[in-house]
Amino acid sequence: MHKLMLTVLILGSTLPLAARAQDEPAFDCTRAESSAEKLVCDDAALGALDRRLADRFGAALAVTRGLDAGAQEAEDTLRATQRGWIKGRDECWKEPDLRACVETEYLRREAELTARWMLEDPSDIRELMCGDGARSLTVYEFATELPGIRVEEGDGVHVGALMSADMPGAYYVVQWGSVSLGDGPQIEDVYGEQTSCRFAG
Repeated sequence: MHKLMLTVLILGSTLPLAARAQDEPAFDCTRAESSAEKLVCDDAALGALDRRLADRFGAALAVTRGLDAGAQEAEDTLRATQRGWIKGRDECWKEPDLRACVETEYLRREAELTARWMLEDPSDIRELMCGDGARSLTVYEFATELPGIRVEEGDGVHVGALMSADMPGAYYVVQWGSVSLGDGPQIEDVYGEQTSCRFAG
């Protein structure tokens, strides 16, 4: 067989394998147990999303290990929250649309990891003065597929993601409630109490 033709055949046979590897999840599908894991193994788009999230998690681990102080505690916390996220993802079997729930869980986790560990440059940074001005928040926005947010208030850091890419306005859900960055910005706690804010500067 002509050497050039043989080379083309070899390359042609390996390309699909490489492409498939990118679509496969980072975990071992032979050990998949939950309905969410089995779905990810059977869905190329979700498999690629799982691998992407694994890369983000690895990048976050690298950040924790590079901290000057509290590196081990930060890594332990990161691993614990990831285990908690996996349990939450596996609860998607309770939802009427399993795939939509699983995809949203992946996108939300990617946004939170990116924002918490500053895995990429923020797309915007704004200062919010809330209430009578006693609360000052620094808000970082991230252009992940589902946009993420990082809110710094004093020594506290809170992260979250856009409620839905289909909803109008910039309405983000964070651990203590929500942040709306649309016209008339405001924050809301978990009890539904709203506080009006304004952009500083």
